[in-house]
Amino acid sequence: MKVALAQTRVEAAAVEANVDRAVQRVEAAANEGADLVVLPELFTVGYFAFDAYARAAEPLDGQTLSRLSAVAADNGIALLAGSIVEDLEASRAAGIETPASEGLANTAVLFDATGERRLVYRKHHLFGYGSVEQELLVAGEAVQTAEVGDHVVGVTTCYDLRFPALYRRLLEEGVTLALVPSAWPYPRVEHWRLFPRARAVENLLYVCAANGVGAFEEAELLGRSAVYDPWGTTLAGAGDEPALVTAEADRDRVDEVRAEFPVLEDRRGEFSL
Repeated sequence: MKVALAQTRVEAAAVEANVDRAVQRVEAAANEGADLVVLPELFTVGYFAFDAYARAAEPLDGQTLSRLSAVAADNGIALLAGSIVEDLEASRAAGIETPASEGLANTAVLFDATGERRLVYRKHHLFGYGSVEQELLVAGEAVQTAEVGDHVVGVTTCYDLRFPALYRRLLEEGVTLALVPSAWPYPRVEHWRLFPRARAVENLLYVCAANGVGAFEEAELLGRSAVYDPWGTTLAGAGDEPALVTAEADRDRVDEVRAEFPVLEDRRGEFSL
């Protein structure tokens, strides 16, 4: 399966322009033969545009995700709408199950090649470290998976990379391809290089980490989107400019690595995480 990471430029609060750029990248990826495209975290409003979250919030059946569903169907590709700010009250009013009756969530949605919504992931670990994300957002609770091609796909978002137990949960759910929409900033370049690769090695699965680029008042996204195979090898990557990162994610490679190096079979009791 050919995976494409759409490393787009994200401007603070410029939702319409940001979505237009994302759609252009998705269509370009489809023209290059991609089967699955991944967008960055909060590619709509920009992670660091905290004051604009409430204005940009939409339900899961809102304008942005409806447009991306149509783009997926029109191009015959699976698409992870990296994440948007979700209005939980409006989603619930539309009959969609949510972790709270009101508030906002950082929500990623996976559409299949017909435009059907197959997976919803609300970011579990909300960033502290001086960020107001914990004050503004409701944490997710559910872990969903979906089949895309011959892979079982799971999703985590950005800061989730620092919590390996979540990836063990994905492993137990049969995930072979983990998608990680992110808004990772400078100066933590080495952390960004380390964590996706470590999660791939620990769980012997593919990790596709899609980051944005762009400067905000208090931070700058560092780009460097990358695809790692189950052995931790970097299959493709980018710098800190807009780019389309593509790689083949061979499902058989997961089985080959796990058979060659059966570390997962040696886990014991409380240490199995």
